[in-house]
Amino acid sequence: MSAIRLEQIEGNDAGLKAALTEAHLPTDDIEDHGRTFYRALSSDGRAIGFLGVERCGDDFLLRSVVVLPDHRGQGLGSILVERAVAGLDQAGDVFLATTSAAPFFTRVGFSEVLRDSVPAAVLATRQLSSICPSSASIMRLTRPPT
Repeated sequence: MSAIRLEQIEGNDAGLKAALTEAHLPTDDIEDHGRTFYRALSSDGRAIGFLGVERCGDDFLLRSVVVLPDHRGQGLGSILVERAVAGLDQAGDVFLATTSAAPFFTRVGFSEVLRDSVPAAVLATRQLSSICPSSASIMRLTRPPT
């Protein structure tokens, strides 16, 4: 199912909010300014998942990656992350925070980093400064040299 396209949506999208809630992902700040969310659609136009990106100065925070239950186990999460990252400025680093999906994100090219090595703009996001617990793993995408 590689014919996935990303459709930009607003943070107040009911499908996004429902999917995040069902996946136990935070929704507290999804309507705040500075976040870009996408609905992932299959080739027949059905929603298969959602994801978000937040710009943090020169870097990015990947957030809210969720594949809908009927579509899990097909490798779609990897495709969603790949598509999201491909659309970002390659000069910036991509970070994320997770409490439960570190093994998945490791498989798609992220590695854990120490909190004190994360840029201040990323740490200042609501996601990292107040929503995610301090026990969350912070990860950075390891990109091949260009």
